[in-house]
Amino acid sequence: MTYVLPIRRQHAGADADLDGYLHWLGSVLPVVVADGSAPPVAAANARRWSGAGIRHLPVSSVALNGKVAGVCDGVLAAETPFVILADDDVRYDQDTLQAVIDKLVDHDVVVPQNFFHPLSWHARWDTPRTLVNRAFGIEYAGTMALRRADLLASRGYCGGVLFENLELLRTLTAHGARPHHALDVFVARRPPSARHFFGQRVRQAYDSQAQPARLLAELALLPLLVLSRRRLASAALVAALVSLLAEVGRRRDDGRRVFTGSSVAWTPLWLAERAVCSWLALASYARGGAHYSGRRMRFAAHRTSTLRGVSCPEPTCGCDLLIRRTAAPL
Repeated sequence: MTYVLPIRRQHAGADADLDGYLHWLGSVLPVVVADGSAPPVAAANARRWSGAGIRHLPVSSVALNGKVAGVCDGVLAAETPFVILADDDVRYDQDTLQAVIDKLVDHDVVVPQNFFHPLSWHARWDTPRTLVNRAFGIEYAGTMALRRADLLASRGYCGGVLFENLELLRTLTAHGARPHHALDVFVARRPPSARHFFGQRVRQAYDSQAQPARLLAELALLPLLVLSRRRLASAALVAALVSLLAEVGRRRDDGRRVFTGSSVAWTPLWLAERAVCSWLALASYARGGAHYSGRRMRFAAHRTSTLRGVSCPEPTCGCDLLIRRTAAPL
């Protein structure tokens, strides 16, 4: 197993939590850090993370979504049959690493369950989104484990989408892989800063563009709340139903071990936020897409049926170099 961390940072600087985590990881399994930062920042990162078991790799592939370039370069650099992909805020421990490895015996892709730790106020606000996903038996975590050969066989995945985790899952599925949402394997992730959290509200709502049924349900929330503004009982009923759904997700697969009941209490606030942000996301779509790194990206993710037999259905999305690089080792 190799741990692949795609990363891109604007400024160099010590991060004691991440630094300690990477050095611990390097003592447990091989680590590849695929760094898409500017050269001076990447050089500083390489000095901080040098050590046994850690390979620092500047990203050379090209994609509109830089994380996709980092993932593909990191997977190409790995020398083991299994790979864990993880964002820089994800924190495995020995038990969760072993649990994910064990589940790869029976599944091609394993997506564990993320939870925020420590639990800041804005992490509580965002947790109902995770709980609702759990109620439906899914989780789009900031990490997954997969068989390296499957990603090489699919020749990478499209780097012109915003919801890159879903795009990767759908690409692997379209090429015959069997994903498994391991809702009983709880992997911690660090909450973002409050500023970053607020900057992600519309961006997260935009991800629903790739899930039509969910998008329609979320778009219906605001008209429903407006129509029921004089009938507080109706609005309260909607909030209660979604809160009940969140509680179902909290209790599923022993989720109460990591999800507190107080997080469910934040569901009405998250619901009101999503009711507004889903329409703002739709407006962004009409203007050409969501903002990402100084440009607009129109696609959240492609349908699985569109991805069968291809890696990138958008030849003008900017990731054609990445697809050719990924194809080369085959």
